[in-house]
Amino acid sequence: MTSRRGKSALHIASLRETLMNAGLAPHLADLLDKMPHRVLEVDPRRPFREPGVPRDDVIFVRSGILSKFKTDTSGRRQIVALRFPGEGILPRQGPAQFGIQAVVRSEVMVGKAQDFEPLLDANPELRRFFWKLLQRNEAIGYEWLINCGRRDSTARVAHLLCETAARMQVGDQRLANPFTQQQIADITGQTSVNVNRVLADMERQGLIKRKGRDIEFTDWNEMRRVASFQPAYLDV
Repeated sequence: MTSRRGKSALHIASLRETLMNAGLAPHLADLLDKMPHRVLEVDPRRPFREPGVPRDDVIFVRSGILSKFKTDTSGRRQIVALRFPGEGILPRQGPAQFGIQAVVRSEVMVGKAQDFEPLLDANPELRRFFWKLLQRNEAIGYEWLINCGRRDSTARVAHLLCETAARMQVGDQRLANPFTQQQIADITGQTSVNVNRVLADMERQGLIKRKGRDIEFTDWNEMRRVASFQPAYLDV
């Protein structure tokens, strides 16, 4: 994959390595690795893509985390999806109804639909891989609807932390929390003030310990129970 890198971008891993870590067969990762693309560093302080803008690009996260967001008529933001390393945002027809912004400083690979789609047409196994990823994203979306619509504020935050630990593949002991309290609020549909209270309550209950941005899960089983976290939906 021919890449063009800005001076400030960090060397993290090749697209091939990232996609293989996500479960793609090596020979298919090689095909994507040869597709023309740009490597960009994304600043979390401003949107990477604005809502309502036509997009014909395919984006793969190489490092960091991207969020998809929507705003209401009052300008209030809701983060509606996250993309971790090895995950992507596929091309779409017409204007996108969501914006894209990094959660932390991230590195992404951006290619064109005109280069990506012929690879899918010529390789049914590659198409099946991305179809499976779409099904997984749909399952995550359903879980987020339940989280914001039916769980209480503590369960919402607990579920987000459990899911993040699972998607970052860091195990059940410790998480380098990538989110600000405002970002947690934007994901879980509450205020940053309430998120601060929830995290303090979770610490008092013995579910977590905090040191800076690090979160130690002191009782993972109880954390999962509080969150109603059943990770099978991540294995779709």
